[in-house]
Amino acid sequence: MRVVVIGAGVVGAAVAAGLTRRGAQVTVLEARTPGAGTSATSMAWVNANNKLPEAYFHLNHAAVRAHHDLPGEWFFPTGHLECAVSHQHKELLESRVTRLESAGYPVERVTARRARELEPDLVSPPGAVYAFFPEEGHVHPMRLIARLLGEARDAGAEVVCGAEVTAIEAAEPGVRVGVAGGGTYAADAVVTCAGRWTQGVAALAGAYVPMLDPARAGQLTNGFLVTTTPVPARLSRMITTDRLNLRPDGAGRLVVQALGLDGRAEPGVPVPDDVRQDILARLSAVLPAAEGAEAERAVVGHRSLPGDGLTVAGFADPARRVYTVATHSGVTLAPLLGREVAGELYGEESALLAAFRPGRFTDGTAGPPPTPARRAGQQ
Repeated sequence: MRVVVIGAGVVGAAVAAGLTRRGAQVTVLEARTPGAGTSATSMAWVNANNKLPEAYFHLNHAAVRAHHDLPGEWFFPTGHLECAVSHQHKELLESRVTRLESAGYPVERVTARRARELEPDLVSPPGAVYAFFPEEGHVHPMRLIARLLGEARDAGAEVVCGAEVTAIEAAEPGVRVGVAGGGTYAADAVVTCAGRWTQGVAALAGAYVPMLDPARAGQLTNGFLVTTTPVPARLSRMITTDRLNLRPDGAGRLVVQALGLDGRAEPGVPVPDDVRQDILARLSAVLPAAEGAEAERAVVGHRSLPGDGLTVAGFADPARRVYTVATHSGVTLAPLLGREVAGELYGEESALLAAFRPGRFTDGTAGPPPTPARRAGQQ
């Protein structure tokens, strides 16, 4: 089978690798460079922690396990420690922990003493409560993309950069994909993994897959992400608190976000100096050993968010030649999607993906657009 994969972010790279494992002849078309879209500005937290509804939770939980089945220097299965200080956050955390326990999701209520053992440099606010999610982790996105694209290339896949797709047309018995400049690629099937550009790319094939527009300011589709200079602070895992989320990023650097500030994020506008300084001040308050850290990199990340907030995965045309994938949980889902999507192209229906077909946007079953999801107490 000849397959064109559109997009070389973490999802496109995973799908390309999954298809080559099946013996497909794969060409990956990337408009820019691999990982240049949302993958490059992701918090890269691997989890199913607060993923609803139930089908979305089960999809993400299976994906967490898929990361554990694909270990390597890009994945850090060190767990996630959550600290709640405000009354509202404590109530929501307890409700979520109870729900996750009943669903069989690994979670532990831990004492302040145990939290200090896990992260000795972290401030322990008076009255704080903690939960530890041992199965979760984080990845270095570009290293994961390198691993997946490398596997695909080793199996014969071709990765073409600077290839912006401008046409997707039926060409019996398959499909033809045109790119800017006049090149064309013939295939038996095409898989679109174009992230936040999915709506426009799918439309080339006559499919309707609405995406929330990052060109509009707002915290749903845009968010601040700061990577610090190297600091002498001990941090081993993903941390979420009332006002800040952070994780290690290698060589002493930290990746930091403050979701409550994302309402000020505007696409195409640099991170304001006061936002940058606010995030760094919050970091010092949470992790005093990081005092003096500077922002080595501060960006406005643009999230890939389907119209109802849930993953899209399935054939977008009656002839089953154009398969579309789009998701907000790209880093978490990538290894699983690589396996499941490849299976579907080879005729194996995935029970995990059955609830996420693109047809829901035309048959009236899609839900309403998501509301901003932020942790209780974050400001």
